[in-house]
Amino acid sequence: MRVYVPTTLTGLAAAHEGGALDQSAAYAVTPALREWYVSDDIEELEYAALNRAAQSSLRLLAADGDAPRRRVVVALDVADASVRPFPGDEYQDQASLGRVVLAGPVRLAKAAAVHADVADTEVVTDVAAAVAAVTAADAGDQDAQFTVDGAEDHDLLWFATQEISSLFA
Repeated sequence: MRVYVPTTLTGLAAAHEGGALDQSAAYAVTPALREWYVSDDIEELEYAALNRAAQSSLRLLAADGDAPRRRVVVALDVADASVRPFPGDEYQDQASLGRVVLAGPVRLAKAAAVHADVADTEVVTDVAAAVAAVTAADAGDQDAQFTVDGAEDHDLLWFATQEISSLFA
């Protein structure tokens, strides 16, 4: 199963050094996401799961004031048995659709790719604004949600696993 693990550059650096991602929250194409999205196109569904992981990365950035303001998502292929439904999976709000829990740390060697924001001034500025607004957006503030959605105007770039160390430069 392909899962998308939200993280930060700080978290990715730690995983790169230690060899494993400790993050247990991930996103995948779940029955709830498939039902909400009303699509059988697996690429569209995986893109939706990737975007949800990118939104979750904003929350991780909000919790880590020192992390560079760039969203990071690691795409991993894991055994179905190592993925559990998120508690409350029978009813999730739109933002948490596709959320799953990994059974434990996942070796970074299992990564298929890393998706990350480019280190461009405009992108970093928009992501920083989204990070500052994400808590208010989660509480229902529509203006804050507009700011958070602005980060989604920037597509995450695809990086091969061999390029991970270049993200820290």
